[in-house]
Amino acid sequence: MLFDGSYQGIQPDQRRTFAAFEILHTAVDFLAAIAFMIGSILFLYESLKPLATWFFIIGSALFGLKPTIRLFREIKLAARGRVKQLADKL
Repeated sequence: MLFDGSYQGIQPDQRRTFAAFEILHTAVDFLAAIAFMIGSILFLYESLKPLATWFFIIGSALFGLKPTIRLFREIKLAARGRVKQLADKL
């Protein structure tokens, strides 16, 4: 089922896919946080405000990427054998 969260009973290859997407999701979290931290520091200096703004934009884009990663993971897992569970939920 889409966005179940428990993921009990998934196959080993699906577990690897799930783990890979979780690592990607966490990496994007870190990159977004780093971009916002750099942007915040740069924003302290008037001459660096344009660059700081770009770091904020990059951080925002990374935060926007997170739900996309989750949705892509769910679709990929569904395509790899969880279609019946998805159909049963509809």
